[in-house]
Amino acid sequence: MNPPKFDKVEDMADLTYLNEPSVIYNLSMRYKSHFIYWQTYSGLFLVAINPYKDLPIYSDEYLQSYKGRRRGELAPHIYAVADQAYHDMVRNNENQSILITGESGAGKTENTKRVIQYLTSVASERGHPDLGQRTTDKLGMQILQANPILEAFGNAQTIRNNNSSRFGKFIRIEFNQRAHICGANIEWYLLERSRIHQQSLKERGYHVFYQLLSSDKETKEKLLLGSSQPEDYGFIKRSNTTIQGVDDAEEYRHLLDAMDIMGLSEKERFGLFRIVAAVLHLGNIVVTKDYRGDRADINDFTVVEKVCHLLGIPAQDFKNSLLSPRIKAGRDWVNQSKSPAQVITSLDVLAKTLYERSFAALVERINKAIDTQKSVDRMGFIGVLDIAGFEIFEVNSFEQLCINYTNEKLQQFFNHNMFELEQEEYEKEKIEWSYIDFGLDLQPTIDLIEKTNPVGIISCLEEECVAPRGTDNRFLEKLNTIWDRGDPEQKYKSTRFKDGFIIKHYAGDVEYVTNGWIDKNKDPLNEDTTRLLARSNFHYVASLFEDYLDTDSEVTRDSIRVRSELTLMKLRKGGGSFRTVGQRHKQQLLSLMNTLYTTHPHFVRCIVPNHGKKAGEIDTKLVLDQLRCNGVLEGIRICRTGYPNRLSFADFRKRYEILCPNRLKPNSFIDGQSASQALLDAMKLEHEKYRIGVTKVFFKATVLAELEERRDKTLSEYVAGFQAICRRYMARQKMQRCVRQTEAIRVMQRNARIYVTLREWPWWKIYAKLKPLNVAYRVDTQIKEKDQKIATLTSQIKDYQIHAAQLADDNETLLSQQTDYKTLLMNAQTMVHELEEGKQDLLDKLTLAEEHGEEVEHLLQDTREQLETSDQKAQTQATLIARLHQDILECSQDNERLADQCNAYHETHQTMVVQLASVTKRNEEADKEKESLQASLMALKKKEEEWKLQQQKDIQARTHLESDYKASLFLSPMILTAWV
Repeated sequence: MNPPKFDKVEDMADLTYLNEPSVIYNLSMRYKSHFIYWQTYSGLFLVAINPYKDLPIYSDEYLQSYKGRRRGELAPHIYAVADQAYHDMVRNNENQSILITGESGAGKTENTKRVIQYLTSVASERGHPDLGQRTTDKLGMQILQANPILEAFGNAQTIRNNNSSRFGKFIRIEFNQRAHICGANIEWYLLERSRIHQQSLKERGYHVFYQLLSSDKETKEKLLLGSSQPEDYGFIKRSNTTIQGVDDAEEYRHLLDAMDIMGLSEKERFGLFRIVAAVLHLGNIVVTKDYRGDRADINDFTVVEKVCHLLGIPAQDFKNSLLSPRIKAGRDWVNQSKSPAQVITSLDVLAKTLYERSFAALVERINKAIDTQKSVDRMGFIGVLDIAGFEIFEVNSFEQLCINYTNEKLQQFFNHNMFELEQEEYEKEKIEWSYIDFGLDLQPTIDLIEKTNPVGIISCLEEECVAPRGTDNRFLEKLNTIWDRGDPEQKYKSTRFKDGFIIKHYAGDVEYVTNGWIDKNKDPLNEDTTRLLARSNFHYVASLFEDYLDTDSEVTRDSIRVRSELTLMKLRKGGGSFRTVGQRHKQQLLSLMNTLYTTHPHFVRCIVPNHGKKAGEIDTKLVLDQLRCNGVLEGIRICRTGYPNRLSFADFRKRYEILCPNRLKPNSFIDGQSASQALLDAMKLEHEKYRIGVTKVFFKATVLAELEERRDKTLSEYVAGFQAICRRYMARQKMQRCVRQTEAIRVMQRNARIYVTLREWPWWKIYAKLKPLNVAYRVDTQIKEKDQKIATLTSQIKDYQIHAAQLADDNETLLSQQTDYKTLLMNAQTMVHELEEGKQDLLDKLTLAEEHGEEVEHLLQDTREQLETSDQKAQTQATLIARLHQDILECSQDNERLADQCNAYHETHQTMVVQLASVTKRNEEADKEKESLQASLMALKKKEEEWKLQQQKDIQARTHLESDYKASLFLSPMILTAWV
């Protein structure tokens, strides 16, 4: 029995006596006091109990109080786990994951939303008031609004929970180097397909069915729903149509608002609702027998037309694909007649496939909206896993096997992190530790489900699905042959009536019924119908079945816009060998586990307190079973027996050296292990409470808390001493100020006493009356000085005016010179242009002369050939050649002379440009000087006016003083006579 002071303790590892009764007692006490969270931080997990009522612990003030707080500083809360994951990611630059698991109705979805709410709030506060801040706020809002959309399409009412998530999801929130949210991604697992077409009386289908039927009239008419109610549709008419306290019409409006924030267009929203309405109408197709009695027939063709109108396919072709689909036999296509049961099964499978693929496209569209920023400086991510816990029902089928298989893998991951890694760390650090076998080896059960040699359950089911005549009975017989060895310790055994098998899971023994497993795993689709859907007139419907598009069809694959390529690849991941549901789920789970093993995990275990959904009630057996199955009790036990808290040597010395400040020499070298041992010896800590490893110091539970208290106390003493010094200095300053004030008061008092004494003395009175006369004399002197200053300033103003007139004349002269220079410059430019034209003419003449010279040379050659016969012609030609050469020489000389003149004109032009710039600069300086002189002149005029006003005041004062002086001269004899 624990002492009363341990009642409602927050950390179960702090209990002195740790056993199941003490744990359940403490948990009950906390739950009845509305403390729904408790934890052992050493084991990295938080336990949350569904309160079944609203508690005021999720307000903005509550959220703000957990930001940046140290672990254990506040009460356990889901916000504390989210804050720890966020700061671990920022501080250690390591990806984090928060695994939220539990049974249906335990509160997994609500806690997931609280984690996302906290992370988006932290990222928004760390932003800046600019475009990046607005982008962060919008992205955070979109991530939050993804939940209402996914809840509408993926949540439903169950017996235990009004808003049960019927699929698993892993939400990856990406952060950049500034710790801002830069994107997110959602992966989904195991959507409960069977809930689409069948529910129990106390359960409902997916919320969107009922919300759409409560929508506005215009939308319902577009979707051919009219004024119908849930009771009018075959798939949901046997379900619970309402939830207490929930308004489906209001929820539909919230769904539209969330889609608006997510950025879904009107066309995209209508495409999603079109699929939902088509699924509802599929449930109303009534299949009967034809006149022969062995074939199926559909009498009510109106419902078929509604479905085909919504899906954009021909009604008659759709009916034919259901009743007698085309199948390929060799190279030929033949029609195969179907029985009513087969057609009903095809309709159910079609409805499930339509909804599942539309759900996948919706998730992909959400991912596109919340992961638009392809940031290159991503720091890491925080992944939040929300997935169903172990399920043990009266009848357990293939869906329960997949869910329980997932939980086995997650429990193994939990055990690996909680127990195996803990003890491996002890061995690695070479501390004294005896290995403890906690009996948590789940590998045999996992091998039984997923192993290929010997053949496991999933592999065996895959073989039977591939086999031409595989049946459920043959599948069960093969399993019994391989795994049922009669060993009571084995994980597999057959049932009494040979209709299933029993697996010993970590959570308990579960009996599975194998009826219908082959069809559930193969997911048989009517390919004739899917080819019709792939050629739909609506792009959204066609994109969902694009992988079934016939390549020989008139509509090519490129003509279909791919709207959810990645999601559909996920649905058919791995190609032909992994097209079954079991293998697809196995591959998804393998990918998830690989991701989780690269992160630092934080575990949240959600607990159902009772099956009656009653607040404040604890079903002891139910809660203990969940604690035992989730490994919580074992986690607390290993926390107490091991050394859960650890610090590296450097961190330990840096943080706790303040407790022993003189133990280590400040400038001398000492290795970390020796320094830590010296500090621990100085702290006088018992050896049983700690162990020193190779690189770290390990502590028992609560030891670090004691050291933190001692450190806080020491820091408080240091701070108190520093505050005392500051207060002493401030007190001295205040005392000195008081002393100075006292001295000043004494001086003032002494002067006041002197004044009171003199005030009644007659001679002082005479002096007081004569004293203003000195002021009058001083006024005369001041007036003369001011008159002299006025005269000086007046002369200065005249000089400034003369100087300004001279500057104006100079400015006019410079302007005329500037005009002359501009004229000269224009003349020079004209002359240069004429010289250039003359030069061009001479060059043309030179070119003609050169061409003429070439002709002459040719003629000279001819003349030389005829020289012997025509000497006279030769002499004439020679004379002509000499004259031409003389002309060419003269032309060359003229060209050189013109070039020299052109250069001279260019130099003159440059000189004029420089002079013009100088004149312009002088004009600008003269303008500036003129403006300054004008400003000075205005200031002098203003001062002159002020002096004149002051002179008038002084004259008036002088007149007044003269009158007072005359009055005093008249009264002085009388006063002297009276005094005598």
